[in-house]
Amino acid sequence: MKLSEFDYNLPKELIAQYPVEQRDKCRLMVLDRETQSITHKTFEDITGYFNEGDLLVLNNTKVIPARLFGKRKSGGKVELFLLEKKSPICEALVRPAARIKEGEKIILESGDEVEVLGRGDVGRFVKFARPLDDILNEIGHIPLPPYIDRADAKTDKTDYQTVYSARDGATASPTAGLHFTKELLARVSGVGCRVSYVTLHTNYGTFAPIKTDEVEAHKMHKEHFELPNETVKAIIETRKNGGKIFAVGTTTARVLEHCADNLAACSGYTNIFLYPGYRFKLVDHLITNFHLPKSTLMLLVSAFAGKEFIFKAYEQAIAEKYRFFSYGDSMLIL
Repeated sequence: MKLSEFDYNLPKELIAQYPVEQRDKCRLMVLDRETQSITHKTFEDITGYFNEGDLLVLNNTKVIPARLFGKRKSGGKVELFLLEKKSPICEALVRPAARIKEGEKIILESGDEVEVLGRGDVGRFVKFARPLDDILNEIGHIPLPPYIDRADAKTDKTDYQTVYSARDGATASPTAGLHFTKELLARVSGVGCRVSYVTLHTNYGTFAPIKTDEVEAHKMHKEHFELPNETVKAIIETRKNGGKIFAVGTTTARVLEHCADNLAACSGYTNIFLYPGYRFKLVDHLITNFHLPKSTLMLLVSAFAGKEFIFKAYEQAIAEKYRFFSYGDSMLIL
């Protein structure tokens, strides 16, 4: 399967640079796979698609301020983008990577020294001299994706976080969940739909570009996940009673599908890669944003809804001037 089959042209002005003022007021495109129909709604209308006995599963990871700025002793500027939250040694993307040698020390904005070590799976290992939490709290920046063409603002500290975030560790937001408010979640529960959580610490692996021409040759970077016992029980009960499982975001979908064959409480790492040809085992409906062309996320939604249907929907979204990517509008695939 050629990666070029999953490309499309997007006008730059449709890439959302800021979220809408009220989370649940963004646009919602509803795709019905059975009727192959497309409906245009507002996100707050989503409660009309839940029924008593259904299950809504959310990723409760919390974004850490994973970008750190500093300089070399020679004076050159350096950026560290953490790929994980581990102390005192963790993996990070170091820019400019080519110039910085093993053993070199970077001086952060706080005055802390960070030693650059050997290469990891994606970036470089770096060693901090004091607790990482303290440094991040003092000088860490929200890790906005590169297509948001601006510096992070104070508002991003809350805007780029879901209202139900609870578990520190993500270096990228599970953005499909950004549209939910606490009031909207209460309305979901009010119709008799249960709400449960998984954790997947979204990182570079989810958004890393595919560099192979053949889709099947791509290898996903691993990400840490947890499927708690309470959610396992909710899934089993939902299945038993004939309810539907709604996954909020590709990250939640990946946790559920990773665990589908041996459904039990567990934690660890997943590098599951879902692309067309995959048959979903647990996820019945998917809530997601609009994704970058030729990305692993685009492949996942194409697997879930069908490539032709997804591209038809994206064509409509562009024509109707939907807002794309992390701070953009939403899609519900039934």
